[in-house]
Amino acid sequence: MSTKPCVVLVDTYETADHGLPQTARHIAPTFMALGADCVRVQSAPDAPGQYRQSSPTMSNYRENIVHDGDLAKTLDALAVHRPVAVVAGGEYAVAFTDELSEALGVPSNGTALSLARRDKAAMGEAVAAADLPVARQLSTADEAELAAWHREVGGRIVVKPNRSAGGDGVSFCDTPERSVEALRTITGRQNVFSEDNDLVIAQEYLAGTEYMVNTVSMDGLHQVCDIWKTSRFAINGVSDLLGACQIVPRRGPGHDELVNYAFAVLDALGIRHGAAHVEIKRTPRGPRLIEAGSRLSGGDLPHLARLAIGESQLDWMADAVLRPERFRERWGEDYRIQRHYAWSALLSPVEGTLRRYTVLDEIERLESFHEMFVLTEPGKPLRRTVDDTTFPVVVTFMHEIEEYVLRDLGTLRYLDGVGCYELEP
Repeated sequence: MSTKPCVVLVDTYETADHGLPQTARHIAPTFMALGADCVRVQSAPDAPGQYRQSSPTMSNYRENIVHDGDLAKTLDALAVHRPVAVVAGGEYAVAFTDELSEALGVPSNGTALSLARRDKAAMGEAVAAADLPVARQLSTADEAELAAWHREVGGRIVVKPNRSAGGDGVSFCDTPERSVEALRTITGRQNVFSEDNDLVIAQEYLAGTEYMVNTVSMDGLHQVCDIWKTSRFAINGVSDLLGACQIVPRRGPGHDELVNYAFAVLDALGIRHGAAHVEIKRTPRGPRLIEAGSRLSGGDLPHLARLAIGESQLDWMADAVLRPERFRERWGEDYRIQRHYAWSALLSPVEGTLRRYTVLDEIERLESFHEMFVLTEPGKPLRRTVDDTTFPVVVTFMHEIEEYVLRDLGTLRYLDGVGCYELEP
């Protein structure tokens, strides 16, 4: 048996079925670069819905253990590797990571607040119980209760699955009738992880700019690794569709307030170890939580952060596990942007069988263009973009001069539109 430290990675699916690379593909290589081995655990025999076609790089692992529901058996299989940590490969892995790490006696956030780290209604309640300001919310499957609550709150509300990710099922509803329609749609199907949507969460709509604060914690010491500002668009019946995201400085205007709020959310959710991703709206009344996950940021953002600032959550997490003294020495350091970085998606307003895109060559000629992921290939069905899983193309931009990135983000938005998509007749 190897004498290298061993890290257990749970549900590391490296590519989503819609084609976008996932953060999980970088986790094992990061630990291996620091001299560790990794064991992969799959929390269920079948991969969840959006990862059915994912093929993890098994050569990165000593062993791949498939959990069949017998926890004692899985723990026995892991014990021979003498693991030093358990790390979630993504949102789907959060609860089982808590269970495994607690049972193995390695640093763990424990299971007492697992529900609050995975269920959005319980999350809001836990954060409110810590006296942090949050949006008003209701968890229900009852149409009449939802309609009455919407009439009481008034204006626009957000209805979404209690557990999901990637903008799946998020509906912005201006009337009680629309809220009830959203509830019926959500509870009539499964989420992106093949889980039944038994309940929805309805939340007061929050006006303001949305940020993502990515962190790593060790023994309750929270480190902010990178902050991203999102751009939202009102198209295809979605009021706040995520369409672009750019990294912003650690010490920008209002960022200390965001970070302090994010750290307080981590405390409220019992996140003392590992990576976390906190989505916050900066409203006129101050920061308000959208949701948080006790795992690495998705959408490959840690990889993109590395390109922009030279390191990311991946590196801080590996230090927390394998080089804790280095984490403590550097704890509280600000990151520095070396190259400005942003990603943006094409947002299709049409649907049908795609013949070709008309503007991709022009996008590739933009001065800060870095990379392009064509997720819907010509000849395939093209859907109107309503969430992260229906982006047809994702483009990244990188440049030492911020204005070039901002200009090219604007130019991409100018080029996108009905004329960007040529459909089969």
